[in-house]
Amino acid sequence: MRITTVGLDADDTLWHNETIFRLSQDRFRALLAEYADEVTSSARLADVEARNLRLYGYGVKGFTLSMIETAMELTGGDPPGRLVAEILAAGREMLAHPVEPLPGVDAALAELSETHRLVLITKGDLLHQEQKLAASGLGDLFAAVEIVSEKTPETYARVFERHGSGADRSAMAGNSVKSDVLAALDAGGWAAWIPYPITWAHEEAPPPQGHPRFAQLATISELPAWVRALG
Repeated sequence: MRITTVGLDADDTLWHNETIFRLSQDRFRALLAEYADEVTSSARLADVEARNLRLYGYGVKGFTLSMIETAMELTGGDPPGRLVAEILAAGREMLAHPVEPLPGVDAALAELSETHRLVLITKGDLLHQEQKLAASGLGDLFAAVEIVSEKTPETYARVFERHGSGADRSAMAGNSVKSDVLAALDAGGWAAWIPYPITWAHEEAPPPQGHPRFAQLATISELPAWVRALG
């Protein structure tokens, strides 16, 4: 059965994201050094982030709020104003960070867009994701953009029905096994895992073994050939 639609993840699939978060986490630990050691501040921030996901969702703004909340906990509820100002500055710098497509992205998407409908399917803050897509210069290659709160099998079934010929004639590609691979496979689609050097703990999951609709690719440059082979 020919694949008609290809879904693409954004962060850490098309451009860097987790690397920027890690740099901000390093900065946060340095700011809190007089109140907690690195292990403690990292663990507390991770706990606060996980707790707040259902309230703030994914993205820099929710992460910044979680850093402020963690700072409040580690300082006994009374963080110095300069500390809060530094955290807010870190968040603003993350939002303003330049967006540059990862190697091979431009060529792979241009090739795929000639024969398939491309749909950007990403989690995160609506405004920031739209800004990053515009800054990337890749926007014209996509037939549709879906910015969702979570990537579930139901999400993929709905998106691929809306913008394609159903999940069974669609493929999803991304760096997260949990969100981009397992959920897409459970929806009845195909999935390609393109690992990024760093994976956020919340997105970690073992890749499927021996699944007939799954492939692991070394780079996004291999995606067009894999999609063609499905047809």
